[in-house]
Amino acid sequence: MSTSSPPTPPSRGPTDDEWRFNPITLPCEWVEDYRPGGYHPVVIGNVLNQYKVIRKLGDGSYSTVWLARDLKNSRYVALKILVSEISGSIELRLLHHITEIAEGTQHITRFLGEFEHRGPNGVHKCLVFEPMGPSVNSMVEELPQFNPRKQEMKVRYPPQMAKSILKQSLQALVFLHENGIAHGDFQPGNILCALNNIDSTPEELLRQEDIQAESISPPIQRLDGKQDKWAPRYLSVAQSLVPFTSYDEGLKVKLSDMGGAYFFTDPPKKPVTPLGLRAPELILTGAVNNTLDVWSFGCVLFELIIGQPLFCVPWSKREDDDHLLSLTAQLGALPDELFKHWASSSLYFTPERKLYNCQLGGVPPEEEPLILEQMSMEESFDRADPDIDEEEAYKVKALIRWILQYDPARRPSPAEILADSWFCGIDFESDSKVNI
Repeated sequence: MSTSSPPTPPSRGPTDDEWRFNPITLPCEWVEDYRPGGYHPVVIGNVLNQYKVIRKLGDGSYSTVWLARDLKNSRYVALKILVSEISGSIELRLLHHITEIAEGTQHITRFLGEFEHRGPNGVHKCLVFEPMGPSVNSMVEELPQFNPRKQEMKVRYPPQMAKSILKQSLQALVFLHENGIAHGDFQPGNILCALNNIDSTPEELLRQEDIQAESISPPIQRLDGKQDKWAPRYLSVAQSLVPFTSYDEGLKVKLSDMGGAYFFTDPPKKPVTPLGLRAPELILTGAVNNTLDVWSFGCVLFELIIGQPLFCVPWSKREDDDHLLSLTAQLGALPDELFKHWASSSLYFTPERKLYNCQLGGVPPEEEPLILEQMSMEESFDRADPDIDEEEAYKVKALIRWILQYDPARRPSPAEILADSWFCGIDFESDSKVNI
């Protein structure tokens, strides 16, 4: 290996000809983002402040999350380490505000503290939280009735468990909205399952070190053969704490990740809402209002009961058109006030607003328009054959339709949704048990 100093990477995302490393194919953060302004390099066993890192819990565009042992207080915590180019000031303001108005709120992941850590890529804000289990997105895969997996098996939560998850996450939204806060990134991936108390669990049972199971990557190697100063020796694959998550006594969940949250009085210009959960006014005009979380909740309600998204919008150059066509099919024609902002609508609709083509980007030369079956939300719901009777199915569809209104002023508040008869009588500790 060369002993000369490697060139300093740019403090921005690298271009293709600036890549430094051999590719890492495991599902981890992008290794090229270990650069000035980027991720802090972490390996298992590192001690940051008073916290010893023992396991990777997750990663995102702006942070990595680790299970750590608090050496001072003899407990486990989740350590969220932000990229150094992000100050985390808004998230921290919100977290401190939430802590002040409701210490230990039961439906939001508990914030325990913060500190700064200086590393080769800059100064990183480190946020300390209570440790949590897998997200609602992934926990469904772990339920005993789906293991072993059988062909043609519909993997979705049992109805009462789905209903309980929805109610608990809705209670979190009620709390936030009543205090003037929007979550901004409400989705199943940010609804986390609560853990059993793991503080007395031996560290060796929680530590991540199994290279054979591909939870740790091979050594990171630079293309120029030099020793890198900005990246860790290896990357870790996120390992959720499924074995320490209790679901037989009732699945308790909390809403997490306030990185996209904001005060109603200070909305961002561009929220981080996932593609398929965006409200139509956000897609077409960029409008940010107090009901964006409500729209997302309506979509998640459909997803948890059915087991598949209402709007599946893969990333593409025509993702907005894709989403808007799906909205039109599932929920009906857009109102004139919104439709006029759809600049490319003529690729799909006649001047009389009759659908004539579903091919994204328009009809290619010398080809016929593509017409796809137009299926309403209710038809999609029924076709998926949910595990509920006809009367309850009617209530759920009516609830979704009430929430997903094109006019933001007509959408119910989280508190109004929570008061709906469908949620009444649900006790999440007794109604979300799994029959094993």
